[in-house]
Amino acid sequence: MSTERATGGAAGWSRDARDLPRPPIPRAPVRWTSAPPGALDLLAHARRALAEAAEASAPNERFAAAHLAALRTTAAVLAARARPEEEKPGRRRPPRSAWQLLPQVAPELTEWAAYFASGARKRAAAEAGLPNAVTAREADDLVRDVEVFIRLVVRLLGLPPVTVVPPQAG
Repeated sequence: MSTERATGGAAGWSRDARDLPRPPIPRAPVRWTSAPPGALDLLAHARRALAEAAEASAPNERFAAAHLAALRTTAAVLAARARPEEEKPGRRRPPRSAWQLLPQVAPELTEWAAYFASGARKRAAAEAGLPNAVTAREADDLVRDVEVFIRLVVRLLGLPPVTVVPPQAG
């Protein structure tokens, strides 16, 4: 056998399927006309929570509200894409967090899930009112990151872009 055939051609590329990068799992976008109303409601709640985070003066409040917005955004993805799993008789799965489920229904959001999961303890500390649970910089960074995450999810689900609406005074 010639070297050209053994290596897959003159360029030396291997034709072994194991060497080829795997394409992403095809996912049909969820259109706003077919998106479950629950997913749309969760995104609306996420946008309001993010607006509240942006207006909060205390870092703990900003961080907690922004993290909640990320959690609601994740819940919207799960509501739009998740399919019920068939349970085997006599066997129940232990409960899993939204951050663990997100990569299963949207593999392209795996890094986001890990990022937000890593902030869950800080959110709990911030919600508990522990002094210095988060810094102002951490809170500001999370608010910006969640804004990007929401925009990404809106595009991922094929929804029309919507700007974050600040909460109404009252």
